[in-house]
Amino acid sequence: MLPSAAAAAVLEDGNLVSEILLRLPPQPSSLPRASAVCKSLRSVASDPGFSRRFRIHHRRNRPLLGFFMRVGNELRLEPTLDPPNRVPQGRFPFPIDASDLSFRMLGCRHGFLLMLHTFQGTVQLLVWDPFNGHEHPLAIPPVFGKKSIHGAVLRAAPGVGDIDHFQVVLVRTDVQQGVVACVYSSETGVWGNLITSPLPSGGGIVDPDKPAVLVGDSLYMLLLGIRGPSRIIEFDVGRQSLAVIPLPASLDSEYSRFYSVMRADGGGLGMVSLSASGGSAQLWKRKTSCEGVDSWMLARTVELDKLIGPYLKRNCFLQIAGLAEENNVVFLSSGVGVFMVQLDSLQFKRLPEIGPYRWHPFESVYAAGI
Repeated sequence: MLPSAAAAAVLEDGNLVSEILLRLPPQPSSLPRASAVCKSLRSVASDPGFSRRFRIHHRRNRPLLGFFMRVGNELRLEPTLDPPNRVPQGRFPFPIDASDLSFRMLGCRHGFLLMLHTFQGTVQLLVWDPFNGHEHPLAIPPVFGKKSIHGAVLRAAPGVGDIDHFQVVLVRTDVQQGVVACVYSSETGVWGNLITSPLPSGGGIVDPDKPAVLVGDSLYMLLLGIRGPSRIIEFDVGRQSLAVIPLPASLDSEYSRFYSVMRADGGGLGMVSLSASGGSAQLWKRKTSCEGVDSWMLARTVELDKLIGPYLKRNCFLQIAGLAEENNVVFLSSGVGVFMVQLDSLQFKRLPEIGPYRWHPFESVYAAGI
């Protein structure tokens, strides 16, 4: 059937078409499906300028495309969406030979991956954009040396402004200097000044197995206690300030694979922790009283034994394999598979057990075939 005159007029108005397409859901199949309707829609959807607007428009609801992980001598994206939104495993070829064990992934966010890479005997940082294949090698500030460091990557101004630039935040601990952080800006091409905060008594190191979590304008990392309790490092990206926060008092901080920082219900800093039996998950929220005193409160409990218990074998224990911060999804490794649980809806999906528990969820806007 031929389109009506009114519909034809709409399709000839490029500005109106772009506004319509802009409001499609940010799933990988949305724009390709629209593009298949007619030439006018495809012309707008395939325009680089529109792609940029589409990513900005959906910056607050990026879908979880999958997670990056090492499988044998290969590092690949393991997709989590179902067809037609499922991203092919080979869509983002990794730029480094994973078999030489020369790299360690630190995390991924806003469409970038950050890793430590040893190249010709020199340890450097590498920021990789899987969508266009661009690689950005960065020299590590000399003051960080070769000591254990952790880091995170994020868009220069999350949710606002230019999405082409990025920032890298490095964090480490030092007996003399305490907790130390430094920020790199791709816009200026230089590292900023060192930011420091006192190290709690008993010392501590940044947990290398837990990627940083972005909550609001702050990055949070776990500080593993050496001769004392573990804590949380807070780095405010906007204010360029550091702080150290205690964990919930009732939480056993010795085994970090059983808990993780997350975004709390309704916003703000939260935590998810697994009970000793693995039968439940406790969701915590950081609150500030009228007197300005910060404390943790238990927001709610998720009964995992009722949710995924029927799928588990006897004597299986759960551990947290990863956390998708924007979609509020936790990955629970059980030894018989991995369960992807959405903590708001409590919908879950079982994935195969395909590797170790260092998973890096990849949340981004991607249009297949455009």
